[in-house]
Amino acid sequence: MTAPDLKTPTDLRSNATKSVAQALNGVLADSYALYFKTKNFHWHVSGPHFRDYHLMFDDQATQILATTDLIAERVRKTGNTTLRSIGDISRHQSVVDNDADYVSPGDMLNELRADNLKLVEALRAAKAAATQAGDNATEGIIDDWTDQAEERAWFLFEAGRNA
Repeated sequence: MTAPDLKTPTDLRSNATKSVAQALNGVLADSYALYFKTKNFHWHVSGPHFRDYHLMFDDQATQILATTDLIAERVRKTGNTTLRSIGDISRHQSVVDNDADYVSPGDMLNELRADNLKLVEALRAAKAAATQAGDNATEGIIDDWTDQAEERAWFLFEAGRNA
């Protein structure tokens, strides 16, 4: 039996949407990697600011996870396919995993801030690809995701300041 065609109809040119899909799949992989790292730090944070960091990491992880379905669905709407497995995520992610047994709260804040800023860079690259492809819908929705990642980086920066 032949597999059904997953190509969603779109008026966008196929070659142009492939570059957008590749960029969005990179953003999706980084979002999953950042989600899991943020949850890891949520589970393992310790110290005098435990409650504040524990809650902030959980809020941020929830926000990151909420974007993943939107990113994947945007890829599908443009007639492309998206990530299919943890292995697929690992092949596309640029956010580096942290498997350390212990990470200090300050290092957690700094690492997550840097990773969110790396995600902002990837989102800006995806927006540029969408602009070049004439994909206005992707361009518009990326602005919201960029704003969210910038806000997370800001909160992590402020939480990590030495008082």
